[in-house]
Amino acid sequence: MHRIGSRTAGFLGAAILLAGCGTPTQGPPTSSSAARPSAASPGAPPSGPPAQVTPVLASVIAAPVPVPTTDGKRHLAYEVQLTNVLDGDVTVKSLSVKAGDDDLLTLAGDQLAYWMRALGASQTPTTTLGPGRAGVVWLDVVLDESAPVPTELSHTIVADLAKPLPPLLPPTVTENAVAPVTVSTHEPAKISPPLDGPRWLDGNSCCDMTAHRMALNPLDGNLWAAERFAVDYLQLSADGTIFTGDRGAPQSYPYFGVDVHAVADGPVVAVLDGLPEQVAGQSPTGLPLDQYAGNHVVQDISGDGTEKRYALYAHLQTGSVKVRPGDQLSTGQVLGHLGNTGNSDAPHLHFHVMSSPDPLRSNGLPFVIKDFTLDGRLASMNALYPLLAGQPAPMAPGSTPRQEKDLGPLVLDVMTYAAR
Repeated sequence: MHRIGSRTAGFLGAAILLAGCGTPTQGPPTSSSAARPSAASPGAPPSGPPAQVTPVLASVIAAPVPVPTTDGKRHLAYEVQLTNVLDGDVTVKSLSVKAGDDDLLTLAGDQLAYWMRALGASQTPTTTLGPGRAGVVWLDVVLDESAPVPTELSHTIVADLAKPLPPLLPPTVTENAVAPVTVSTHEPAKISPPLDGPRWLDGNSCCDMTAHRMALNPLDGNLWAAERFAVDYLQLSADGTIFTGDRGAPQSYPYFGVDVHAVADGPVVAVLDGLPEQVAGQSPTGLPLDQYAGNHVVQDISGDGTEKRYALYAHLQTGSVKVRPGDQLSTGQVLGHLGNTGNSDAPHLHFHVMSSPDPLRSNGLPFVIKDFTLDGRLASMNALYPLLAGQPAPMAPGSTPRQEKDLGPLVLDVMTYAAR
């Protein structure tokens, strides 16, 4: 599924912010950090560090869940939303992720711009937020497999202000220990593959700035990253292509109509069927919210776990869904066929694991696949473009197929799943 656009409203201006601040009793700060009032309220005992003025508000959309992946690392993929509360531009110079005193990741300059967008402008890399403007920084904290997983994370933001107001707001401010978050202790869902056969390409997933990773759905007053770990599966032919002949005809894709399997035991909670196939090569428009996933099945795969988990199998072939709500599925059971319905521009299976039965109003959760062969990887994100023109995709050099288990896929992985 492609990203749903979002818009934001303005927030506090500097006059409102500063009206509630008392006159500082000390001189200007000697560092670039925003000034911190030093006196406690009369009669109130001090509790914790003194407050700091933070013209850039920061909050984490959802706590990260660590997941081991095919690169031999462990990824913590999550998002930090930023809001400029001033009446002038704010340019973020850097954002750092910290575990205690340890720096796990620092983004600055062009690298920060690559991972940052203003809300409503998803195609434009930026580090600047206008007055009252909000934005998001997508984070991918990568740890060595043997490294300890932190229990708590915080963030340090350094920003330049177009309209400084010293001493409270110097030209450059440093906001320390903002957007604290507890790292989830939940394990990723462990699943069987939803497809059979060779050369299944993960064409759109974590943890780069893919359409899935960047998808933020503004629903019921919140942003939801339901597709944070979603995968779009396309099957490469032996010659490395995905179709021959008419790109617009679903029958030109050899894998169109193949079986889609339940990834775990669990009941069906929602089904939609009967939507027509889309024309491949064209992006659908005018879809209502409940048709973005096309013909689809939602399955509860929570099992006996304490965390609710649901699997979405989306864009299924018209008339192919074989299950109904309430049906108890077994791992590997055929539930439908791969199609091109809903918000889809080529036959593929969209699969993701989520925190609720709603395909879009959910928190996207990581998963690992029990057993598979990692055939290799495409050479780069640009390698996807030849596929759309009917050409073979270049593979990364030096790839040697290897057996893997209990790892999460990464975008551009090519995998073989054993026939059942």
